Amino acid sequence: MKLTEKQKRFADYYIECGNASESAVKAGYSEKTATEMGYENLRKPHLKAYIDERLKELADKRIMSAEEVLQTVTSFARNEEQEDVVVFGESGPEIVTKGISAKDRLKALELIGKRYAMWTDNKNLTGNMGVTIIDDIGEDDA
Repeated sequence: MKLTEKQKRFADYYIECGNASESAVKAGYSEKTATEMGYENLRKPHLKAYIDERLKELADKRIMSAEEVLQTVTSFARNEEQEDVVVFGESGPEIVTKGISAKDRLKALELIGKRYAMWTDNKNLTGNMGVTIIDDIGEDDA
């Protein structure tokens, strides 16, 4: 089902502020019926689906994917990223652009290694360990 222009405006304002009554007024509904219309609009499946889809799109833009994280960390490890640092020279402080530090590159390599389980400790203990039970509680102690 297609949204009317007013419903789309309502949904967009609702995504912005999270208040159904306020969104209804901004979308052009009467102030007298804004609360009811806001509530009613949020119960419409096609309108709710539109809001959920838009919220997911916004979240996807804000939150890095796992692939994006790996790409960024890889670019650090390969020293493809630059950073500005302040250097104090004879003529005073100046900003110099250089590759990231060896410490930061090493950290990036460590994170990549952890991701691919390259440095895991072997915690599988095997062996035959006999068990001896010593009954040192006498009958008088019971």
